Formats: sequence, C-alpha cells, structure tokens
Amino acid sequence: MSDTTRRTILGAAAGLAGAHLITPASSAESQPPALLGRVENGKVSLPPLHAPSEGGEMLANPDPVAKRLGIAVVGIGHLTLEQIMPGFAEAKHVRPVALVSGERDKAHAIAAQYGVPEKNLYDYKNFVAIRDNPEIEAVYIVLPNALHAEFTVRAAKAGKHVLCEKPMATSVAEAEQMIAACRQAQRTLMIAYRLQYNTAHRTLIDVARKKTYGELRLIEAVNAQNDAAPGQWRQIKALAGGGSLPDVGLYCLNAFRYITGEEPIEVTGRITQPKGDPRFREVEDISHFTLLFPSGVFAAGTAGYSMHENRRLRADATDGWFGLDPAFGYDNVAMEIGHRASPANAREQSTFTPRNQFAVEMDHFAECVRTGREPHTPGEEGLQDQRIMAAIYEAAAGGGVVKMAPSDRLDATRGPAPDAQNG
Repeated sequence: MSDTTRRTILGAAAGLAGAHLITPASSAESQPPALLGRVENGKVSLPPLHAPSEGGEMLANPDPVAKRLGIAVVGIGHLTLEQIMPGFAEAKHVRPVALVSGERDKAHAIAAQYGVPEKNLYDYKNFVAIRDNPEIEAVYIVLPNALHAEFTVRAAKAGKHVLCEKPMATSVAEAEQMIAACRQAQRTLMIAYRLQYNTAHRTLIDVARKKTYGELRLIEAVNAQNDAAPGQWRQIKALAGGGSLPDVGLYCLNAFRYITGEEPIEVTGRITQPKGDPRFREVEDISHFTLLFPSGVFAAGTAGYSMHENRRLRADATDGWFGLDPAFGYDNVAMEIGHRASPANAREQSTFTPRNQFAVEMDHFAECVRTGREPHTPGEEGLQDQRIMAAIYEAAAGGGVVKMAPSDRLDATRGPAPDAQNG
C-alpha cells in the first residue's frame, strides 16, 4: 500500500471519529449490575443471552485446581491418550497429578504435555510408592483387562480410591476380589461405564422406564469394528480374557440391563473364531447373545472384530420404537424415535450437546469420593456383567440356555442416578 493510500484511509477514519460516527463502548461500570453476573460460593453466574426457546449450557464453574481430586492414570495407551487425558481439560472436579507406565520416555512426553511433575512418574514395579504421595487421591486403571484386579488391589492397599476401566476383570472371582479389597480398605471403587453418565443414554432410559411409547418388548444392539493386524493385547486371551464379547459386546449387554433396570433370568450365546485369520487364534471374532428378563423383555446383542464400524441400539415397545445410532461411540450420539401420529407414522430425531464422556464420568467419581456417596456404577455393576459374560461363554460352549439368579428389585447393582446436569 502506498503512503498516499495510507494517509487517505487514516484521514478518513479520523474524520469519521470527529463526526462522532465512531464512539467508544460504554464502560463496564455504566452497565446495570444484573447484566454483569454475580459470584456466590465461588461460582459465577451470568444472565442468559437467549430466550428460553433456544436452550443453553450452564457455566462450567470448575473447582479451583488445588481442590480437584488428584488422579494417577495407570497405563497410557490409545484410550488414555486419545480420550482420557483430553477429558481432564473438560472436567470440573479432577486433575491428573501422576502417571504410571512401563515406558519411561512416553511417560515423560505425556507428563510435559499435561503438566504432570517428573517426581510423580511411576512404573509398575514401584507402584506401591504412590501410598506416600498425598497428591494422589485416586487412580484410574486403564490397563489390559487381566491386570485390573492386581492393580485395583494394590491401589486399595496403598489407600487410594479406584476408577477402573471396563470390563472390570477377566473372571467373576477377580471382580469379587476387587470389591473385597476396596471394601476392606474403605476406598471407593467405581467401574468406568461412561455411557451410563451420558445424556443421550440417560434420556433413553427415561423414555423406557416412563413407558412413553408403551410396554417394552424387544431390545437389539450391534457393536462391531474391524480390528487391525494381529499383535494388539485385545487379541491375546491371557491379557484380554476374551475377544469381542468383553470388549465391545459388553456395551450391548450392559445397555440391556440399564434400559430395563432388570437382571436377566436366561442367557444364550454363540461365538465364531474364523480359522486362518491370525487375529482370532486365541479369541472370538463375532459374539451373539440373548437375554430374557423377568418382565418378558427379550434382548439380542451382536459384537464383532471383523466388520465395518456399526454401533446401534434400538428398543421396540407396543406404541413405538426408540434408539441411538451411533450408540456406543465417543461422540455424535443421536436418538431416533418412531411412533404413530395419526393419520401418519412420525419419525423424530434428537441431538445432544456434546460432552467428553470421560470428563463426565470422572467428575461423578470425584463427587462420590468427596461426599462418600456410592457411585452409580460401583464394583457390583461390573461383577454382574462378569457373571452374565461367563454364562454367555458357557452357553456358547454347548450349555444351551443358561439360567441366571433372579433379582427382586430394579437397578440392584447400581448406586444413585448421576446428576443430570453433569451429562
């Protein structure tokens, strides 16, 4: 731009200002106090920007950093790096204060990214030393399934609360051991069933329990993905405990249970283990199972490791159907509803404000630790799924229809429902 052009533009701007066409913004002091919001008990509130018809989000209002529950993340693989560590940024009540990993270089890199001090880096051999670190109040176990029980017990003995990824363990006996260890140490144990804290899934539960579309009759779910070449720990039975069933099939059977609130009285199962595919030398590919509930609701689930991604969940009732697709992923969860709207059939879709699912579940865990409240998904919830998966494998091995012990109350293995505002 030439100097002449600059002078021309600046001169024009000065002329406009002189003509009072450009005026300074009003000072904050001149605005009505109600428009500036207020602070009460350390929380900030602001007046709404939009009408009630537009909805709106509550302010995050996280705890001061020093007051957030200090968590040591145990295991820093894909799930930790892709979902859990970013989740801390959206969480209100937790912070990462330590990392436990067998790979020192990776631990150093992640610690630098998230502000974890080097003194709070541990490996699996010196894990017991966390008991002497008061910054660590709890651990989040994100290890291969076969290590969940060992590190839950070790954490409880070190005096730390435990949030453990699902599946809870690789056997019923291990799950029982985990519950006993935390109970003896008087520490909170919660299993990370992230979707039970998700707004879309809680809305689905509400629609089913209120019988908005009549009596529930059938639930169907598919959770499938196409896994990469062999070598992943999930394809090694000694580490995973099984294949698609405990990994992605668990989402289906857990959904059947929390939608109905009931426990199955009969279970069937079939699995496939394709010959010639090295991914399935030790674990199953497709798992298909059915659950029959006391109310007569029938549920059918399918999980697999060799199919294109498909994660859908649908409930059929007497007066309509409702479901989520995708249902079991980390984002873009959407609800669809079909029902009669005379003289036509109506099909509706609802979308939900995205929230990091791990932030929501970690915040619930922190609130339970701070208040002494039982988590919505305690160890007993994971134990019941272990029992059902054991029955599915028994049926798949030739056991036919496997009978399950009945339960006389709804949500028998769950604590109080989570705060709806946190979903």
